[in-house]
Amino acid sequence: MKYLPLFTEIKDQAVLIVGGGDIALRKARLVTDAGANVTLVAPDFIDELQQMANDQRLTLTTATFSNEHLQTPILVIAATDDSAVNRAVSKAAKTRNILVNVVDDPDHSSFIFPAIIDRSPIMVAVSSGGAAPVLVRRLREKLEALLPQHLGSLASLVGRFRGKAKTAFSTLNQRRQFWEYVLNSPVVSLLSQKKTEQAEKLMSEQLDNFAQGQIDTLTQGEVYIVGGGPGDPDLLTIKALQLMQQADVVVHDGLVSAEVLNLVRRDADRISVSKSAGCHSMPQDEINQLLVDLAGKGHKVCRLKGGDPFIFGRGGEEVEVLAAAGIPYQIVPGITAAAGCSAYAGIPLTHRDHAQAVQFVTGHSRTSGQKGTGPDWASLAKPHQTVVIYMGLINSADIVSKLMANGRNGDTPVAIVERGTTISQRVVTGQLSTLVSLIEQEKIASPALIIVGEVVSLQQRLQWFGSDAVSNVEQPLVNLTPHQSNDQSNDKSTPHQPHPIDKRSAA
Repeated sequence: MKYLPLFTEIKDQAVLIVGGGDIALRKARLVTDAGANVTLVAPDFIDELQQMANDQRLTLTTATFSNEHLQTPILVIAATDDSAVNRAVSKAAKTRNILVNVVDDPDHSSFIFPAIIDRSPIMVAVSSGGAAPVLVRRLREKLEALLPQHLGSLASLVGRFRGKAKTAFSTLNQRRQFWEYVLNSPVVSLLSQKKTEQAEKLMSEQLDNFAQGQIDTLTQGEVYIVGGGPGDPDLLTIKALQLMQQADVVVHDGLVSAEVLNLVRRDADRISVSKSAGCHSMPQDEINQLLVDLAGKGHKVCRLKGGDPFIFGRGGEEVEVLAAAGIPYQIVPGITAAAGCSAYAGIPLTHRDHAQAVQFVTGHSRTSGQKGTGPDWASLAKPHQTVVIYMGLINSADIVSKLMANGRNGDTPVAIVERGTTISQRVVTGQLSTLVSLIEQEKIASPALIIVGEVVSLQQRLQWFGSDAVSNVEQPLVNLTPHQSNDQSNDKSTPHQPHPIDKRSAA
C-alpha cells in the first residue's frame, strides 16, 4: 500500500494554493467546501478566483511564491503550469514537514487527491495512487450512479439517533438488529422523497416499539413503479437503476428488454406478467393484487415497465390500488417509447418548419361500452403536428381510414420503428396511404411504434443509430429548406452545422 487513505478535518485550517488558473480554481473549490481558510499566491488570477475572493471565500495574494508563504499552512498545493515552480514549492514544503500536493505529479507530492463521491456525511474516495487517473474517474462515475443522493440524509438521521439507540439497547447485537431493521424500512423511501420529518417520526416510533419488543422483524414492504425505458439500458435513469438493485422481487412486462432485465439484482425473484394486445398472460386486476400481496409479505417490489409507467403503461391503475391498500410506493418515470424511438430513428417529434405540436395515442383501448373512449380522430388529423401511435400494428387499417376520413392527406409521411433503441432496431418509412401494406411487406412485428407527420421526411438525413432503415419514398415530400427565423436569437447555426465547441468546456 503506497498511500494510507485518511480523512482529515481542515475546517478553519490554513491551506496554501500556489497558482491562479483553472487548476488552482478546481482545488480551491474543493478545499473551501471542506471549510479551510484558503490563500492563493500567484502573479495574477482568473476571473472566477477574483469572484470567490470578492465573496470572501478565500484570499488572493498577488506575488510570486517564496518560502515566507509557508509560515502558517498545514497543507500546500502546487497548481501552476510551471514545473520548476511546482517542484520548488514541493521541496520547500517537504523541508518544513508540510504535506504538499503537486497537481498531476505524484512523484513530488507527499499526498494525493482521490476521486471523491460526496454524500455528506458519507464520503467515498477512490485512488490509483496516480497510476491510472482516467480509470479512477470512470469508477467514480459508476459509483455516483449507484449511490443515491439521499444517502447523506439517511446517514445524518442515523447519526441523530445513535445516542438514543445506545440508551435503548444494552448490547451491540440489539443495536445491530435495530439498524438493520431501519435500513430495510420505509424510512429510507421517505428520505428519498424528501419527507425528512415523516422519516424522523417513523424512526422514533420504530425505536420505541423495537425497544419494547412490539415490532415484528419483518419490515413493511413497498413497491417501486419504475419506467425501464424503450430498450437501450443506457437510457435508464439513475434512480431506476438504484431501485432495480434494491428490490428483492421484480414484476416485469414483456416490453422490458433483456439487457435492462440483466441489471436487476442477481438474487431477486423475477415474475413476468407479459402482456400484448388481445393476449394477456396475467389480467391487470391480478397484477394489481400481486403487487399488494408481495408488498404485504414485506418484499421490496420493483414493478418494471417498458417506457414510462404513466404513458400507456397502466401505472396509474396500479398506483390507485396500492394507495387504497395503504402500500408505500415510489414512481420513477422512464423515457417513453415515443421520445426514445423517434430520437434513435432520427425523427424530431417537433420542428419549427413541420410540426408545432405532438400527440401520443394508443392504437387500442378498452372495448366499447367500458370505461374510456376512442381517440379524437378530428384532432389527430390536424396538419402541422406529429402523431405517435403506440400498439397500432393490429389496427393500422382502421387508423389509416380514420385519419384520412378526418382530413389527413394520404401522402403524409409515416415511419414504423420496430424494436427502437435496441441493436435490433429497424425503421421503415413511407406514406400514410401505404401504411398497412408497409407493415405486411416488411413483416413488422411488435414492439413497434408508428409516427405520422411531416417530420418523418427528415429521417434519412438525420439517421444516426443503426443502418437498417427502409425507405419507400422516392423523393422528399416536404420542403427541407432550413427554417428562416424572424426572432432576435443570436443563434446563426444551420442544420448540419454544429455550434462551435466551447474549448473551456471541452478541456
